[in-house]
Amino acid sequence: MPGPRGKTKPKKPKPIVNVHSVARVPSDEFIGLVDDIEGADGWNTRVKVLCEFLQLPDLSRRSGLKRVHANFNEVYHNIDDVYVANIRNEKITGAIVGIYTKMCADAILRDKLFQKGLVSKITPLIEIPSTRYLALRALTTVTHHGGVDIRKEISLESPSLLKVIQENPDDLRAAEMAISTMAHAIGAAINQEDPPTSKYIKAANIKVLIPVVIDFMRKPGVTIQLLHHGLELLTHPVLHCWSECKADAPLQNLLVACLRSADLTVRVSALGGLLRLEALSSEEDQRHFDPRKLIAAIERRFPDHLVDILTDYGSMRCDTFLTMTSTADNQKAMMKCAQDKDLYSLGLKLAELITRTEFSIAEGGFQMQDPRTGQIELNRDIGLPFIMWSDALPHCARAIREKGRPGEEDLADMITAKFFIIRSRIPDAIEAAKRGLQRNPKFAYFYYVITLGKDHCEGLRSAKKGLKCPKMTPFVRFGLLHRAVELAGNLGVCRIQESSPGDRKYDEGVAFLMSAMEDAKAYATEAPPDARHMKNVLYWYICLTLTIKGPETPADLQELQVALKKLEYADEFSILLGTVPPKTQLRLTQQNIVKRYPTAVQEWKDLIARFDEVMMDERPISLEKAEDDLAAWLDDLHLDQGEEGEHHPQRCSHPRVSPNTVALYRCSWCGNPSAALRKCSGCEKARYCDGGCQKSHWSEHKAACRS
Repeated sequence: MPGPRGKTKPKKPKPIVNVHSVARVPSDEFIGLVDDIEGADGWNTRVKVLCEFLQLPDLSRRSGLKRVHANFNEVYHNIDDVYVANIRNEKITGAIVGIYTKMCADAILRDKLFQKGLVSKITPLIEIPSTRYLALRALTTVTHHGGVDIRKEISLESPSLLKVIQENPDDLRAAEMAISTMAHAIGAAINQEDPPTSKYIKAANIKVLIPVVIDFMRKPGVTIQLLHHGLELLTHPVLHCWSECKADAPLQNLLVACLRSADLTVRVSALGGLLRLEALSSEEDQRHFDPRKLIAAIERRFPDHLVDILTDYGSMRCDTFLTMTSTADNQKAMMKCAQDKDLYSLGLKLAELITRTEFSIAEGGFQMQDPRTGQIELNRDIGLPFIMWSDALPHCARAIREKGRPGEEDLADMITAKFFIIRSRIPDAIEAAKRGLQRNPKFAYFYYVITLGKDHCEGLRSAKKGLKCPKMTPFVRFGLLHRAVELAGNLGVCRIQESSPGDRKYDEGVAFLMSAMEDAKAYATEAPPDARHMKNVLYWYICLTLTIKGPETPADLQELQVALKKLEYADEFSILLGTVPPKTQLRLTQQNIVKRYPTAVQEWKDLIARFDEVMMDERPISLEKAEDDLAAWLDDLHLDQGEEGEHHPQRCSHPRVSPNTVALYRCSWCGNPSAALRKCSGCEKARYCDGGCQKSHWSEHKAACRS
């Protein structure tokens, strides 16, 4: 692999003239500097005076930052001499922080300064009125551009930031910078999938943080930056501090009200926060089926209004009827096999049942009565290679393959995949489905199996491709629609939160949400009213309708009354069939939104109007563009690969904060700006922070490099 330019003979860096030796110098040496700093007007002038005193290169030019890189230890030592000798002089220490802030435009220098204790030099200045703004601006800049480790370290300073804005409730400028800093820092520390360490939770002080931030967001005259960062900050603790957040009604009402903003980025941020709020307190969805509960429900008879609903749809097309008849057919097929021992014929029947309904292959076994005890027990001597009925599947698949008849190998792979699904061996089921697709790319059930995996991108692509297959049973079609809704909904919310309007990922996120809503509408219209996943799809439909339509939705939710009534019936069917609807993450989110929406919209309408004064995304949502973006995304993926990891900076609601307008190259892999990037020796165009970034980028870069 072509290496960095470091293989050639390096040029000797131009030396920086040093005023001081490496050794510490007495404080008397700085008397002239103190006088000059005292006489300087404003922080920019003080920083300039100090740069001239230290004979630093021009930090606004790439060449100047490169010289700092070449002599970093000396430069830092000289600056630190001045800092230590004048630590009680707030104007000098403030000017030094200003110099460091300029250096932080360079990512590599920023990391080096962080390792030298930059944060500990900035935070004391926050308490001093004359240096407060300078320190907060420095902290905001470092946090905004810093990596995860830097942000986590700064999050530990949240108590100081909270104290400052609490003691200065009318200082909106300080509040804006403090809230911006905490939004980025606390997000890195606690808004992650794994539980954060207790020190970050303690430093965030959620019970105090939430009301303080909300109070500032209510104040007249706050900037749009404070509003966006405030919303971002409020959504960070909802996952791992959910109990404190659920106890805060104003927080939940604000998030619900944000669904009415005219700005899609605000609406999606709010929906993401409301979803995460329920993640750790929710229950798993129903995964198993007990045919005895179905039989008992039928014997009790359904209420007349539910019978009318099933009749209007077509009783024989409903899930209850299909599951009942499939269970009976499965039992008959097993009894027949016990007599004729024909695993091939059993396999053909099972293949038919698998695509009829989700729980068609019910568990069971051959039973007999012990003549001595009179007890009913499993018959282990029936002459078949299996005892439990589900264990028949791999034997039936083998029998079908041994027959070798054209077209039936697909059935064998489907039976194999179903066996793995019953055993919760989803990766093995997906592997079997992919083998089948290599042979027959028009077999819809194989795509359905792949949607059950952990790779959401691969799953969504499979769902959309499976829906285009020419032949499939209603069960397979509705299964693909259900998975397409869940996968596209989750991906859409994540994509938009991770990007900004105009970005490719943002447009993909919009396309995913539109796709999810259209598929949810199709499912709710076409699927049986007693379908097991009707509830989940309606949860998504209600949430997505509010998120996509925003202020177009009537505040009284009249537009959603049909969907809410269908959801009520779906709950009734579930209870009658022996399953109380589980409190899943989506169910709790949807219920919270619907319950709070009318009141929340009225309570927060003035604040939402201020959000909408300066919108991040003013473009109307276009179904045609969303379809084009989704098609482009689908064409850009391959079924045997997940989406490649991407390195993107965290999305933020304002333009990049930069204390320095110097034009810097960016690493071709991670995007970090620096004056000290190393060129690829092959093409001399790509630039990298280090060998790690170059190695990570090589799989993408090698084609262009060699051409």
